[in-house]
Amino acid sequence: MDSTREHTDSGAAFDPKLIEPYIVKDPQALAINAAKALENLGKAASVWLKPRESGEIIDPVGEPVTELTRTLGKVAEYWMSDPKRTLEAQTHLLNAVFGVWSRSLARFAAPEVPVPDPLPKDKRFSDEDWERNPFFDFLRQTYVVLSQWAEKMVDEAQGLDEHTRHKAAFYVRQITAAMSPANFVATNPQLYRETVASNGANLVKGMQMLAEDIEAGGGDLKMRQTDNSKFAVGINMAVTPGKVIAQSDICEVIQYEATTETVLKRPLLICPPWINKFYILDLNPQKSFIKWCVDQGHTVFVISWVNPDERHADKGWEAYIREGVDFALDTVEKATGEKQVNAIGYCVGGTLLAAALALHAQENNKRIASATLFTTQVDFTYAGDLKVFVDEGQLTSLEARMQESGYLDGSKMASAFNMLRASELIWPYFVNNYLKGQDPMPFDLLFWNSDSTRMAAANHSFYLRNCYLNNTLSHGKMQLAGKTLSLKDVRIPIYNLATREDHIAPAKSVFVGSSLFGGPVDFVLAGSGHIAGVVNPPDKNKYQFWTNGSAVGSYEDWLAEAKETTGSWWPHWQMWIEALDDARVPARAPGGGALNAIADAPGAYVMARV
Repeated sequence: MDSTREHTDSGAAFDPKLIEPYIVKDPQALAINAAKALENLGKAASVWLKPRESGEIIDPVGEPVTELTRTLGKVAEYWMSDPKRTLEAQTHLLNAVFGVWSRSLARFAAPEVPVPDPLPKDKRFSDEDWERNPFFDFLRQTYVVLSQWAEKMVDEAQGLDEHTRHKAAFYVRQITAAMSPANFVATNPQLYRETVASNGANLVKGMQMLAEDIEAGGGDLKMRQTDNSKFAVGINMAVTPGKVIAQSDICEVIQYEATTETVLKRPLLICPPWINKFYILDLNPQKSFIKWCVDQGHTVFVISWVNPDERHADKGWEAYIREGVDFALDTVEKATGEKQVNAIGYCVGGTLLAAALALHAQENNKRIASATLFTTQVDFTYAGDLKVFVDEGQLTSLEARMQESGYLDGSKMASAFNMLRASELIWPYFVNNYLKGQDPMPFDLLFWNSDSTRMAAANHSFYLRNCYLNNTLSHGKMQLAGKTLSLKDVRIPIYNLATREDHIAPAKSVFVGSSLFGGPVDFVLAGSGHIAGVVNPPDKNKYQFWTNGSAVGSYEDWLAEAKETTGSWWPHWQMWIEALDDARVPARAPGGGALNAIADAPGAYVMARV
């Protein structure tokens, strides 16, 4: 059956009874709850204003607004500078709106005749009244065609440099996501019905939750995405048994207890991102990559980065390599007697690891025998929407703010990540929490996501300038420890994992970076995104992965000829590791007799919350 006809047949005729759920039954109760909701909104405003009036928080409000206005102004200038182009833009818009108007009139004129809907489907408009009710149907269609028109104006504006066009497209998506009729009570049929049915009680609770979330954020909105009360690190998250056996100013090193009689002779060292906490790889026993590795016979060591404060302001990449990666390597050797390890780097932890490998190559340091990179970029040419936030002007402003405190607050980076998928990670929670007044469901991944970390000023500045802005690592120009680094010097075997739907480290970006190393690189593509594609236990049999050897040619051609395998990539990686060296020795105890345990895993550094 034709899907369009089936879809429109179900709601072509308008039934007057459909307006029944939208009629207020108890105006007095609604008025009382509206007053209560406004009172709670006032409390939220007070909580927001208090730290600003005291000077505790100084919002650089003008900067993002100025940046947005300047960028979109260049698009508007193109279309407004020539009367012919202005007319063309107006014609595009009028034609789109006229199409909506024509379809709406056709429905009223002959409600029994289905009207084809050419607009793309959107899960924000899944409620059937978005199409069944003429009022909401008109709002939905108008919003979609206006959004399409705005994006078209950016796409077809000429004379823009690539970065400006990228920023303009990103800003337009943020604006259209925020302005969706699904985000407002009066224009969302489901919200409207629920408000009428509860006489506004949903808004009373929602505004109370808004005040609580601003208070929890110390004056900034810290939107809850999960029920945080259901999770506790070290209690039901990050519970794989182990010991902290070493500590530096910027990291703790954890060794996990063996669960097998024999273990692989070569230990495994994991270098996680410092932007988030390591326990994404140890969420719970069912999802834990760390526990799974232990159960396969790895002696697993993990770097747990400090949550930096003003004391770490001057800790840059060299410090994170020397006091982090190299310190961990020293710890592994003391605990096991082994001089070589298999190493894993995740996201920016992988980028740091790649730089460390290039530095080690010049220093004839061969302690890392193989490297596995999870969703890691070493070439930032195709780094995606995060590049929107990085240009000289924005970086200079950010560095000035970091200079004041010595770090970047973790919530700022979390907000940037959420903005990459605002229609999924921001507005649904805004609607659910503050307009529906519903508590979010418990979800371990979102708890981890909200457990953000600060970033040391020197570290973050070096990362943004050398990776996103100047791409020095890929160009062989990164300067560390007085040396100029080249990835071609890295000749050890590398397992390079990308995820197909990654918005942070796009698969094409990871693919392109594979060709920069001087040794053999196995490129593997996993299904799903930046987290779910990595944290994918084999017993769940979810998603899939693709293999096709090394990253040769274009990403598109590689994928077209790649072999697809159902399920997790974890066993494939394990076979790769054992093919390099499968020698085994008796199981090792944490510290190995040479190092005393400082604390039980997951340690103290991971407990520090922003």
